[in-house]
Amino acid sequence: MSAKIGKKTLREWSSALALAAIVATFAAMSPDFLGARNLSMLAIELSNTAILALGMFLVILPGHIDLSAGSGVGLIGGAAAVLVTRFGWPAAPAMLAAGALAYAIWRLMGLLIVSQKMPAFIITLGGLLVFKGLFWLVIQDATVPVSPAGAPNLYARLTTTYLPPWAGWVLAAGVGAWLIAGWARRARRAARSGEDYDAEAGFLKAFLGFQLTALFVAVMNGFRGVPLPALLLAASYLAVSTLTERTPFGRKLYAIGGNAEAALLAGIDVDAAVIAAFALMGAAVALTGFLQTAYAGASTTTVGDLMELDAIAACVIGGTSLFGGRGTARGVLFGALIMAALLNGMTLLAVSPEIKFVTRGLVLALAVWLDTRLQS
Repeated sequence: MSAKIGKKTLREWSSALALAAIVATFAAMSPDFLGARNLSMLAIELSNTAILALGMFLVILPGHIDLSAGSGVGLIGGAAAVLVTRFGWPAAPAMLAAGALAYAIWRLMGLLIVSQKMPAFIITLGGLLVFKGLFWLVIQDATVPVSPAGAPNLYARLTTTYLPPWAGWVLAAGVGAWLIAGWARRARRAARSGEDYDAEAGFLKAFLGFQLTALFVAVMNGFRGVPLPALLLAASYLAVSTLTERTPFGRKLYAIGGNAEAALLAGIDVDAAVIAAFALMGAAVALTGFLQTAYAGASTTTVGDLMELDAIAACVIGGTSLFGGRGTARGVLFGALIMAALLNGMTLLAVSPEIKFVTRGLVLALAVWLDTRLQS
């Protein structure tokens, strides 16, 4: 037990130190890194990476992987852009149609994996190539704007909409009230049941959460306000954390990742759970596709490139095991922050694309190495 605790502590401290080193390095090399404008851009970039990583987390938990996510991001975002720009669809129906397509495709991939007993690695690797080819066919190797010229629509506003400052503070107050109410409920329940609960530590944790939220709002208000993608990320995080930590479905995913045969013998419908996880991955791909394409302002052949690797790295850095059965949504969010800060800082310093590729590859390899070492 002590060895497991030691490994968990090592992972947490190494990740925290890595983030601190990244922030300190980029802040020293460019004072603009900690400026309100760049931190606002970082919040948007983090949202794009983290939402996809949360979807990847649901697939990795039962012991699978999705290598097609990045190509899917480009395909789904591009399909919606084509429906809007070339076929004249309103933005909302176009995104709904593209989102439904993503859900259906990923559900079908999950069905193929479990029904044909094929490795997810192979199915999704094939999907990576198929989706990339379809993506280029759909946009006809051209740049497709997300909205007609001079007429910004819902699609274009996904990454250009900000809460007014007062609304940000109302949001922070609401989060604080929710955290304190949750602490009070837990304390009352512990008092009634005689459960061993440190109420003081729980209160300090809730208060710290409120302080971090208020700090985030204050920083975002220094530019234009809290960006809409940050709210979408918060909603996605709450959905995934609740699903994995407080529902039977989440417990099934952990059980399958821990030992699929034992889960089957325990009466868990393994196939249905895996298919559902892939279907939810499709929803994450669709939302990321819309955000990433809107952030670029248009669908181009490079949208979504290598995003699946960033998502996998975020999961592993955050403590998710590639073997399945271990990890938390909170850890994934932290891992995504490391990846987003790294990419944002390199972009701010105008680092060449070659060095960016090398750095991302090294980070992914280091994350997998750490996961393997902590498994032993």
